[in-house]
Amino acid sequence: MRDRVALRWRLGGLLFAVLVIVALPYMVTRSGSRDALDANARVTHSSEVKSLTYRIAYVTRDGEAALYRLLDGDDNPQVRLRANRAGKEIPGLLAQLREMTRDNADQQARIGALGSMVSGRLALLDQAMLRYRQGDVRAANDALRDSGTLFKMDDLIDGIVQSEDDTLLARRGQARQASSNSSLALTITATAQVLLLAIVVIVSERQISRRLQAEEREGQAVQRSQLIVQAVREPIALLDSKLCTLLVNAAFGELYGIPPSNRHSLPLVEIGDGAWRDSALQQRLNDVLLLDRELWDYELIQRTVDGVDRHVVINARRLQQDDGGDPVLLLTVSDVTARALVEQQVKELNRQLEGKVAQVSDVNRELEAFSYSVSHDLRAPLRHIAGFASKLEQHLGNEADDKSKHYIGVISDAARRMAQLIDDLLVFSRLGRGALRLQPVDMQSLAEEARVLAESEVHSRRIVWSITPLPIVIGDENMLRTVWQNLLGNAVKYTGKCEVAQISIDMRRGDNGDYEFVVSDNGAGFDMQYAGKLFGVFQRLHRVSEFPGNGIGLANVRRIVQRHGGKVWAEGSPGEGARFHFTLPASDLADAFAQERQ
Repeated sequence: MRDRVALRWRLGGLLFAVLVIVALPYMVTRSGSRDALDANARVTHSSEVKSLTYRIAYVTRDGEAALYRLLDGDDNPQVRLRANRAGKEIPGLLAQLREMTRDNADQQARIGALGSMVSGRLALLDQAMLRYRQGDVRAANDALRDSGTLFKMDDLIDGIVQSEDDTLLARRGQARQASSNSSLALTITATAQVLLLAIVVIVSERQISRRLQAEEREGQAVQRSQLIVQAVREPIALLDSKLCTLLVNAAFGELYGIPPSNRHSLPLVEIGDGAWRDSALQQRLNDVLLLDRELWDYELIQRTVDGVDRHVVINARRLQQDDGGDPVLLLTVSDVTARALVEQQVKELNRQLEGKVAQVSDVNRELEAFSYSVSHDLRAPLRHIAGFASKLEQHLGNEADDKSKHYIGVISDAARRMAQLIDDLLVFSRLGRGALRLQPVDMQSLAEEARVLAESEVHSRRIVWSITPLPIVIGDENMLRTVWQNLLGNAVKYTGKCEVAQISIDMRRGDNGDYEFVVSDNGAGFDMQYAGKLFGVFQRLHRVSEFPGNGIGLANVRRIVQRHGGKVWAEGSPGEGARFHFTLPASDLADAFAQERQ
């Protein structure tokens, strides 16, 4: 589209240049010629005015001279005709002179005075002619003398001629200026023509050079595209409107056994021993050519030149040629035999996996039912053990010795511990079954609440807390409260032998944007080689006599964090404290609540 617009602009510019080269000289020459003709016409007009003025003076004086000759006795008919001519010609000459100087007010005034003066002399001439005819020669001579004396027109004649000379000089100057302007215009026009011709030549040469370069680049691009097509390992074929090959790459020829010497004008149905004779595929390919449809991922099983049945995926689309010829068909073939085998294996594995998942789900349900029923079924025997131990202690009363009291105390403590273990097991089981009630949760409030609860159980201890600002997350508030209570409760418990317990809560953003919370203490710590046991059910790294507990709190923490999409881990050293990490995914909703809170 851009090339077409640029070509139109170039053609328009070339036509404009040609128009300027042809039209500008014509216009300048025509204007100069017109100005020269006008100037010549004005010069001729001035000459005619002078000639006419001299003609009036001559006719007037010639009439007077002829009358003098008549008075001297020269009664020649020719002389008589000259004496009468002035009265006949002068009025017409004056009228013609007035008409020619109509555009000059000063000349009109002079000609009017000249007309009055000539009319006076003509009147005296008529009077002298009348006296001559009456035979009074002396009176005729007096009239002629009065005519020459009273009506002297030389000054008027000279004034009219001088004015015309001045006008003629001015007009000649204008004519010279017009000629000079015309020459200058012609010079400028010739220069413009040379410049335009030079520009046209330069632009044409540049366009020709660009065209040659474009053709060379196009040839190189075509060659590169052919090399690329031949180098591509996916079979590609270009077909004409009759589904005969125009171009096939090496991969297509190798797959269907087409020799390099016979890869043009080969009907598609004859390729590969009938591999392309599928009627439905032929119809689809014809639809692509005729209706400009596209063929996507048409799966077909073909027997190729190696005698192997291959699963192939065929794609085709119509391409319109730039020269306006018949459309062609671009055909690509993808060998998906390996993928089909893999998909078949994947389907089989998925079927087996679904069976395993069903088995695991059944086992999990059975385990949960078993843990639930066991925990409930164990309560009755425990109540009996605890109750009969109490009755036994009451029955013996003061008769019981120290050993009996010790045995009864051990039984009662074991029953209570077993009841606590059952309760913890029920909690652990419910954490795996219950649905998450997701909502915005303020981790700062939960951490403060857990801190107050942990401190309330150890009034006499000195604990230094360091809690950084914590964000709002999306999660189950009750479950996350359990996480904080377990982690902070453990931190308080395992710093029980420290003179000053130091417990800190930190938060940072991970590389993926998740929140990472860290609870650190300076307590008993643990050996990292046993870190894998920390989050197991009823797993403990310290004796109950040192630090009380059932070993289920961290298992609950791991299950809750995992259900929220996070992970949990711990770091520590014996006698140097421990650091418990857990992560929770961040969400845009939580960030919005946090910004609103700020």
